[in-house]
Amino acid sequence: MTEVTAEVEDFTPPTRRAGRKVSEGDPEVMPRERLERFGPESLADHELIAILLRTGTEKEGVLRLARRILDESGGFVGMQRLDLEEMLQVGGLGPAKAATLKAALEIGRRVARLPIEERPAIGSPEDVIDLIGFEMAALEQEQLRVVLLDTKNRIIRAPIKIYQGSVNEAAVRISELFREAVRANAVSIILVHNHPTGDPTPSAADVALTAEVVAAGALLDIKLLDHLIIGQGRHSSLKRLGLGFPRK
Repeated sequence: MTEVTAEVEDFTPPTRRAGRKVSEGDPEVMPRERLERFGPESLADHELIAILLRTGTEKEGVLRLARRILDESGGFVGMQRLDLEEMLQVGGLGPAKAATLKAALEIGRRVARLPIEERPAIGSPEDVIDLIGFEMAALEQEQLRVVLLDTKNRIIRAPIKIYQGSVNEAAVRISELFREAVRANAVSIILVHNHPTGDPTPSAADVALTAEVVAAGALLDIKLLDHLIIGQGRHSSLKRLGLGFPRK
């Protein structure tokens, strides 16, 4: 769908589209219509940005402008790292547009930090990613966190930072990893760490750490439900991949 949108945009005369609001009959209204019909998850990243920007410039339509802003900023994660002054250096962004984008990014950051009582029970890896994926993808260093859960898979404690640095079974002390879980009487835990390279493919060290935590958890009667790796716009579940967990 993204390619089709780009083709339509290319065939629309720039002089008719420059600086105008998104309106009915414009190729630029397509993302908004799809959002209304199919939900925001149906849109590409640059189409979400285009909805926030609303208008393009004299030289670029809003879709092309949004795509370029993402490319120059390094995607959503790169945009989150930019302060307002740095964002204003991106061509095509004035104070109003830059402020709108920063506000939207801040909303996402605050949602990820909602109080525990406002968070739903964890039913899938994606529930965890929705809570902390955006924040952890922006980290410039590798970080390991643990999520503590009760008998109904509700979060007992917010994700706790256990370790920062290269995550492997030699560097991470298993006793530290389970300390807060024991104190909180957690029934199960989920490990989450990021790959700053952007590639969430599990390494041999990730698999080895998972296996060691599974074994230690069995002794403590605290189950490791999953080990999630967060990359740029992607994530991996070692449980789904069958890596580090006992085969059924």
